[in-house]
Amino acid sequence: MKQVYLFLAAMLLLCLAPMPYGYFMLVRYVMMLACGWMAYRYYVNQKWAALWTFVALVLLFQPIVKIALGRTLWNVIDVAVAAFMVAMFVMEKKLEKKGSAPRTPLPADSNEKIDNRVEFGLECLLGPKELVYVASEEDKALAALFENRPEVFESWGQMYGFHIIYLPTLIKKLRDKRVLQYRAPYLSEAELADVSVGNDFLLQYLCNPSDKKKIKQGFIRTEDIHRGNDGKDKATNRFYPLSTTSGEPLADQLLRIGRQIALERTDYELSLESNLLEADEWDDFDNIDPPYEPSELGFHSQREEETVDDLIEEVRERIAKLRQRGIAEHLLEQLIHPDNRLSRMVITKDWRIMLPDYNDMEIKMEPLVKAVYLLFLRHSEGIIFKNLPEYRRELTEIYSKLRPLGLTDRALRSIEDVTNPLLNSINEKCARIRGAFVGQFDNYMAKSYYVDGVRGEAKKIGLPRSLVVWEADAIAP
Repeated sequence: MKQVYLFLAAMLLLCLAPMPYGYFMLVRYVMMLACGWMAYRYYVNQKWAALWTFVALVLLFQPIVKIALGRTLWNVIDVAVAAFMVAMFVMEKKLEKKGSAPRTPLPADSNEKIDNRVEFGLECLLGPKELVYVASEEDKALAALFENRPEVFESWGQMYGFHIIYLPTLIKKLRDKRVLQYRAPYLSEAELADVSVGNDFLLQYLCNPSDKKKIKQGFIRTEDIHRGNDGKDKATNRFYPLSTTSGEPLADQLLRIGRQIALERTDYELSLESNLLEADEWDDFDNIDPPYEPSELGFHSQREEETVDDLIEEVRERIAKLRQRGIAEHLLEQLIHPDNRLSRMVITKDWRIMLPDYNDMEIKMEPLVKAVYLLFLRHSEGIIFKNLPEYRRELTEIYSKLRPLGLTDRALRSIEDVTNPLLNSINEKCARIRGAFVGQFDNYMAKSYYVDGVRGEAKKIGLPRSLVVWEADAIAP
């Protein structure tokens, strides 16, 4: 970059000599392209004075609409701009010398690791592919770059296989995608608008608060989990300082951080990723003792890795859209701490299921699925699947209320299927019930509303019946 300044200065000074007309046109084109390139470079680095200076030079030398100032005045401009280019060369030289002193680049063939470990409480466990920007002191230029030019960091992170997370912007995106309301349905629109997170959010989880002094601005990533002296699990994070005032070009800092991360990647991370993949596999139910009814074998209690049953793909897609791509679930849990604020449930006279304390949310289900749900809701003690035939008449009564025009032969067969413990119909209905709630708000609270239980034992709805209001008295327990 510095040599370009001298090259341009030499071209401008040659304009003082009796050169052919074509040379002057060449100078115009070269100056327009070179100054445009440098204007963009200063824009990326947030150096506004230099940016507008080179924009002005682009407009002055552009050959499309030539500015006629006369040979004498143009000679003065050529000398002045040449002097400016030499001054820029000297300034860049000084900045390079100033910025090179504190740098400690890693040798290309070195396996040395800089000790930049910072211990956090386990709540600050990040995903294996996440780099989160943290700061105890504000760097306004860096913050502006994250908010206005996020692609600068996103493209860099992709080179090394990481998602770059800037918490203030993330909260805005989550609010736009209604993720906040999904995780905390009890919040009003006004309360949602007040949710904010600063770049110092994760520093509250530091095991050693004095470490905050060395975390001025930079990225952190989780490297390892270990047991602390107090018997509690801790997360070892790596910290990588980043600053626009250090004198080192930002691009050089990012390159150095990338090389350092590449050296620090451990076998533990690879084994962790493989363990996460293995955790997604279903349990082996081939050899189960004692034996269960077929309906019990098909019943899956709540599992963290499953969103809803495969049968309700539309709910799965909705939840996928609610979650920010590349953001680990535990980081969302840290940003938004849902409390166990359960809503009342109202069964209206027209058989709607309403949650008034969750912004009057309505839980919609197909008639037969809703009938099964109301059956379980009437029996707080729960129902054992093998005893389902005993509830066939009661389920038929409830279903007939939901279908006042009468039950067809097909509807009656469906009731027989769902109360037959040898079939999988009851599992399908329970999966759809779970999907109806998990599709509206977070499983942390939804698990109190859907049918759940352990294989071989009674399945029940955990919601305290004191929170259930039956306006439809005809089927109230």
